[in-house]
Amino acid sequence: MLTHTWSFPLPRPHTGPLLGNARLGAMIWGSGDTVCITLGRADWWDHRNGKPWTEAMSYASIRRLLEAGDETGIRALFNRGQTAPGLPHHPSVLPVGRLELTFPGFTLTSAELNMGTAEITLTARDATGSVRTLGKLDISPDAPVLRLRPATGAPAPTITSVPAWKDVGEHLRSISFSEPELCADGWVQTTPADATLTVRHHTTAYGEWRATVVIGDESPDDALGASFDSRAAWWQTYWQRVPRIDVPNPRWQFLYYYGLYKFAGLTAPQGVPATLQGPWIEDYQMPPWSCDYHFNINVQMCYWPAYQAGLCDHLKPLFNLIESWLPILRENARKFVGIDDGYLLPHAVDDRCSVIGSFWTGTIDHACTAWVGKMMYDYYDYTGDEAFLRRLAFPYLKGAIRVYEEMLERQPDGTLSLPVSVSPEYRGAQMNAWGRDASFQLAACHWLAATLETAAGILGEPVDPAWQDIRKNLPLASLHGDAGKEEIALWQGLVLEESHRHHSHLGGFHPFDTLPMDDERWTGIASRSVSRWIREGMGLWSGWSMPWAAMLHARFGNADMTELTLEIWERIFTNEGHGTLHDAGMAGLSLMGTSSMRASPIKKEIMQMDAGMAATAAIMDSLVHTHRDIVRLFPGASSRWKDCSFERIRIEGGFIVSARRVAGLVEQITIEATRAGSLLIQNPWPDTDSPQLALNFKAGEIRELKAS
Repeated sequence: MLTHTWSFPLPRPHTGPLLGNARLGAMIWGSGDTVCITLGRADWWDHRNGKPWTEAMSYASIRRLLEAGDETGIRALFNRGQTAPGLPHHPSVLPVGRLELTFPGFTLTSAELNMGTAEITLTARDATGSVRTLGKLDISPDAPVLRLRPATGAPAPTITSVPAWKDVGEHLRSISFSEPELCADGWVQTTPADATLTVRHHTTAYGEWRATVVIGDESPDDALGASFDSRAAWWQTYWQRVPRIDVPNPRWQFLYYYGLYKFAGLTAPQGVPATLQGPWIEDYQMPPWSCDYHFNINVQMCYWPAYQAGLCDHLKPLFNLIESWLPILRENARKFVGIDDGYLLPHAVDDRCSVIGSFWTGTIDHACTAWVGKMMYDYYDYTGDEAFLRRLAFPYLKGAIRVYEEMLERQPDGTLSLPVSVSPEYRGAQMNAWGRDASFQLAACHWLAATLETAAGILGEPVDPAWQDIRKNLPLASLHGDAGKEEIALWQGLVLEESHRHHSHLGGFHPFDTLPMDDERWTGIASRSVSRWIREGMGLWSGWSMPWAAMLHARFGNADMTELTLEIWERIFTNEGHGTLHDAGMAGLSLMGTSSMRASPIKKEIMQMDAGMAATAAIMDSLVHTHRDIVRLFPGASSRWKDCSFERIRIEGGFIVSARRVAGLVEQITIEATRAGSLLIQNPWPDTDSPQLALNFKAGEIRELKAS
């Protein structure tokens, strides 16, 4: 599964194979005799007009305006006036452009990606009809440079430079950009206030063609001269580290391995933190949603594979970036709730943590802060890095819960309540897009309180009574309905009214895992809540809704639906070249981006990396995951799969698990402990007495379990 072939013509950037090193990205497409290479830099920003948190944006002020129904006041608070002429509405990553390689007398036939070595082999048909190899494309893992190594006897291409200005120049001119300066070997694009971008290409003395995209004071000569010696070893090591799977579903096999390949190009530790599109920025439009950092699910999904794939070092650039923002997050919390020891992370920001847009419900969605804290704690849980827990994760979690503590209010019966809260993206930014005790916020707050108690025990730190108060007196979720008929509401008094892409009200099942489904009362609540969720359907879902739903189905015992959901995602929310789409690529399933009768024009397709990475994670999650502290084997593996297996998937606690199912029955389990610990496994052999297997491990111990 480590090779895949794309056949030309490939009509758009997102229909071709990808190369990337988490800084420079290349999309290979084209037709006829011309290979188009769209280049992108994940870190080339126009930072102008980012919005800081202001003193006026306090929780008390927001609550007062919402309770008064003062829409004008809320809009003014977050819009903060008209954008001045010549300025963008908000910061954005910028498109770079493309280089067109023309091979006269040839007709392109295929681009074969070897994922194992991260090389793309280009083939074409010559004038006689013979298929010939033109060469191999690859990217340095360490430098922003791409190369083409021509095949023996292959012709040298003619090169045409096509800056993104060709398609977005009118917009760029309106926000004070000047036209790029073209030269024989590339172009230079200045910006009004940020770094200049330079594209250069040349042919070396050895006959290799190289191209680079540099910004600021980076040297194009240094980049063009960079060594590729480490590339093969880097990729060999990468594939040796990741888990292997063997399932009787070819789509899943491809999605998994191509997903892990793209994960490397999106998040490599030597690159920059992953945005919505990473380094793969199309050249024909400004990137949707600025290609920014969305923390209400999208960044989390981009990094989900890191944990179970054993690639936690890929998280470090993100954590380093967030750590650099801590003074801003502390100031946000001070302005929001008036404390000096809190952290508040808005949902959409640029790489300087400036607020992007005027989406007020997202800006005050404090579960974003908590969810990033979960990413940090999970990093500790998978790696055992106690120094990281002490230095960054634990203080961050404390800062996140302090903001919740200030937002909560005591009720006459002694319980706690969150009077103004949101459920991500539900009702958009309308004046009724909020309520008391949003279930998603309650799940996030409960997760923080429970995890802080655990972390304090690990570090020998005192437990704050406020955390215990939250666990005792804050509801686990907002429930609606008569006794014995309750179901989970989005917030008090509001059950799911329609199909909704963000499964936030079910967040207590996943990702926060705070709802006790093994409790008899909660089993019924879960069943009724899931029934409504299924009944409302997928009609307004976007691409990233699907892998999350697949994970939820695995927890609800719907393994066959886990498989089908990812298959639907692959069919509806990826294009003909496996590009992962935000909107539906065809009509009939979801109205997200389509009409009821036909899909929207395909040129403006929105590629995002979140759903593709989440699908990769969902496949591992379907084979093994921990739910309510119990390890479950093959929870999302279809009942049709009689034989399937996986090797070396990581789970919480630093354990590495392998298992094999033969003729529908689990035959063997292998568990390796990277550090001392214990775990509970849901017994896969139900004819034995115990519903769970309790196991204790020494550091480095490997144990095999087999059916008796």
